[in-house]
Formats: sequence, C-alpha cells, structure tokens
Amino acid sequence: MQSLEQRHISLDAMRGFAVMGILAMNIIGFAMPEWAYVTPAAYGTDTLADKMAWAFSFVFIDGKMRGLFSLLFGASMMLIIDRAEAKGESAAQVHYRRMAWLALFGLAHYFFIWFGDILFLYAIIGMIAFRFRNWSPERLIKVALIIFAVGLTLWGLQFGGLQLFQYFATQPDANADMARQFRALLASADLAFNIAPDLALHRGSYVAITMDKINEWSTPLILVVQSASETLPLMMIGMAMQKSGFMTGAWDAPDYQRWVKRMLPVGLLLTLVLAVWMVAVDFDQITALAVFYFWGGVPRMMLTIGYAALLILLIGRYHSYPMLSRVAAAGRAAFSNYLGTSIVMTTIFYGYGFGLFGDFGRAGLWPFVLVAWAIMLLWSKPWLMQFHYGPLEYLWRSLARGKIQAMRR
Repeated sequence: MQSLEQRHISLDAMRGFAVMGILAMNIIGFAMPEWAYVTPAAYGTDTLADKMAWAFSFVFIDGKMRGLFSLLFGASMMLIIDRAEAKGESAAQVHYRRMAWLALFGLAHYFFIWFGDILFLYAIIGMIAFRFRNWSPERLIKVALIIFAVGLTLWGLQFGGLQLFQYFATQPDANADMARQFRALLASADLAFNIAPDLALHRGSYVAITMDKINEWSTPLILVVQSASETLPLMMIGMAMQKSGFMTGAWDAPDYQRWVKRMLPVGLLLTLVLAVWMVAVDFDQITALAVFYFWGGVPRMMLTIGYAALLILLIGRYHSYPMLSRVAAAGRAAFSNYLGTSIVMTTIFYGYGFGLFGDFGRAGLWPFVLVAWAIMLLWSKPWLMQFHYGPLEYLWRSLARGKIQAMRR
C-alpha cells in the first residue's frame, strides 16, 4: 500500500510520462506531412535508422501514450468531482465550466497553432463521460468495453471491406472494372499521399496555414466522431480505476503485477505482428489505415492498461527519486507543456518560423524530442515550487472558476 504522498504522485507522474510520450508521436505531425503519421511509406523513412525509429515508435508509443492520457483524464475528472462535492459545490457546474473552457482552448489550439489538437475531443467526450460518474467500477468497465467493441466492429466493417476489395482487385485474374475502380480509389483525394501541397502549405506563411484550417473548420468535430469509440471507453475505464483505487496506487503490488503480465506481453506481441505485417506489404496505405483504425485497437487498449499498471509499480518503488519528482511536476503542468510544445515545435518547423518542415527523417526528429523533454523536466519543478499551478493551468482554473485564483505559494 502506498502512502498519501505516493498516491498524489502516481497520477502526476503518469501524466508526466504521458505528455512526454505524446510529443514523441506528435513530432511527426509537427515536422512532416500528415500522411506520414499513418504510414512511413508517405514520408520520412529514407534510412535504416528512420525505419528503426518508426518501428520503435509504432510498437511502444503510438496510441498508447494518448490512451494513457485518456485514462488519466477520466481519473482526474472523478477526483475533481469528489473534491467539488466534498466542498458542497455543484459538481456538474464545476465540471461543465471546466470542459467548456477546455473546448475553447482546444479550438484556439487547432485554428491558431496546430491541427493535431486533442483538447476539444477531450472536452466533448468529458462532457459525455460525466453522465456516468455515479456508476460502479464494474458497470463503467462493462459498458466501456461494449462501446469499444461496437466502435471497433464498425471500423472493421469499413476497413476490412476495403482490404478485401484491395485483395480481389489486385489478383492476376481480377475483373478489369474492379481493378480500374481500385486504381481510381488509390488516386482519390482520400487515399493519395498528396505530399507536395502539404509541404508547400506548411513551409508557407502563418496566414496561409491558419486559413487552411479555417477552411477545414469541421475537422475537430470529425475527430470527435472518429475517436469517440476509443476515447470514451478509456475515460470510463480511468473513472473506474480511480473509484477502485487502481490509479492512486492503493492496490497491492501483486495485483498490479498480474495486470502487467496479462496485458503487456500479449499486447506487445500483437503490435509486433502488426509491424511485421506493415513491413511485409511495404507500408501500403490501405493496410496502414486498417491497422491504425481497426487492427491496432485491441493491442493499444491492452498496452495502455499494462503501461498504467507498470508505471504505478515503478512510481511506488522510485517515488523518492529526484528525477521522478521532476516527471510528476511535468505532469502537474501537463496542459502548459502540451500547448507549449505545440507553439515551440510549429515555430521550429513551419514556414513562419525556422522553416524546417519536411527536412528531417524520423530518426533525425528524436533530438528535438529529447531537448523538449529536458526543457519540460527542467522548468516544471522550479516553477511549481514558486506557484500553485502551471501558467495555462492557472488561466484555465481562473476562467472555469470565474475568479482570479491564488497563484504564488
């Protein structure tokens, strides 16, 4: 059993690891055309080192850190609801005001900084998840898995059907009309890599980049629809974990070890199989999309839960180490670190900044990630020794509460 101090550091340190891990994947979106995130065939794998960088990220990071962040969002939501109720406040009012402001931050992030925003998604899904706050952990997990299974089935019907179409259309004796339709599909705007316009846009001016996102104003709403069947279940599981004491380290070590053993080996093996499959088909875009939306769903879920259990074990064991306290501080300032990296990275890579968009392979982007991690770890703890909140956490809290909050310790 962990002490109260260790239980507080569990959520913060996991959030710190998650926000750092998210950057390791977001860097592709900052520095390369959008298709590069889905398949390395699109961009950024010219060397063996680039291919190894892709394999490492795909197996160990891609989707898992975002999943961990979703679990933590659900857990933190329950923590804030409990605190509000303990103070005699309206939990609904506190929650919905926080989510409304988070949605506005997310839209500002999307339109004026970077297209890869997830804050708006979290705000909308968080508003939905609040309706389940009084459910038992068992009910939360059961319904979460049903929602996840339904969503995965729908994606499977779509992309499994597309893969079947690809298989039959590429056979030597394929029907001529079917083969022609398949070639037209690959050349369509939805599946063509279309790298040159993306490079030109993001090597251009701030106004051009911003206007492009304004023209694509529905993208945040589309992301909510596309991601709800994975994000909502993960938030609900995070709520259940918080209610049961899992997230705060209240379980015994053997319980966490059992979940690590159940989830990590199988999840890693399945993900490795998917990686080999993608290499075998030369990172074909239809297979990559099917893996991204369908085949990778279950392994991502398993690894997300396995990582959570493993991190809680490690945090409980090493909670007194100075480095872990810095990771926890980065987690307490996760909002500032998340938006801060967007501002810094778009300035580095976009045309209105240093204009390095598309200039680096995947391996070459890791130094940027490591420097950003170092900055997160260096600034967060000293700042929080002087102030109660990170800069954007303070702004968010003040706006949600409708009054200026005490900042300096």
